[in-house]
Amino acid sequence: MLLKRVTREAAAAALGEAGERQLAYEMAVCVCNADGRQSEAERGFLTELKTLLKLDAVQADVIEGEADAIVELSEAAAPAAAAGPVVAAQANVSDAELDKSILNYSLMNGALELLPQSWASMAIIPLQIKMVYGIGRAHGVELDQGHIKEFIAAAGVGLTSQYLEQIGRKLLGGLLGKMAGKTLGNVGGTATGMAFSFATTYALGQLAKRYYAGGRTMNTSMLKDTFQNLLSPAKQMQTHYLPQIRQQAETLDMGRVMAMVRGG
Repeated sequence: MLLKRVTREAAAAALGEAGERQLAYEMAVCVCNADGRQSEAERGFLTELKTLLKLDAVQADVIEGEADAIVELSEAAAPAAAAGPVVAAQANVSDAELDKSILNYSLMNGALELLPQSWASMAIIPLQIKMVYGIGRAHGVELDQGHIKEFIAAAGVGLTSQYLEQIGRKLLGGLLGKMAGKTLGNVGGTATGMAFSFATTYALGQLAKRYYAGGRTMNTSMLKDTFQNLLSPAKQMQTHYLPQIRQQAETLDMGRVMAMVRGG
């Protein structure tokens, strides 16, 4: 489609199964919502896509409703854009408490990746925003959403690319699940069992801790290099914590996730 070699109509027609069409629409909604509220052009595109995919109206409404809820969740994760980071009174939070908080966010995001629902992938970034906001505040800096998103992007963690990777892993998990006689909803399946979002979130949290503790002196190159260095041990950790991630996924729902973001 990017090279104009495949039309939207042809791409939609190639998706023969209802599950594939639903997943395609979920991916499109995720990408359109990656930077916040949908534009008029994005809404028009989704309306056209919904028709091309012959998506059930009720099903589409559920996906869109979940997406809207996650946008609200993202907006609740940190204050709206302001002039920039504001120095606040130093909070009394120990490194051990911050590490525990980072681990809790990482476990939650790893569990979200194991769920088949569309809202699950979309909730990962708002939780990362909330985590970075809390780390900055613990070091005496009040952050706004704009600054946090810039920090995440500077580390090399793309907002839209995360959505695409998460949906892609779920699609791969579904295809492998069919080959093994399983379903996409089988928590901890072959492909999704990696829970890659655990590692990304943990490395991002540790990077934020270093960045704000050091007075925000790292440049973009240093942020990216440090994040990559932190990512390798975080991937090893996710294997150790996979049983806990799977256990959380068994009981996770949108209400619990939204409460975590909106909470202190």
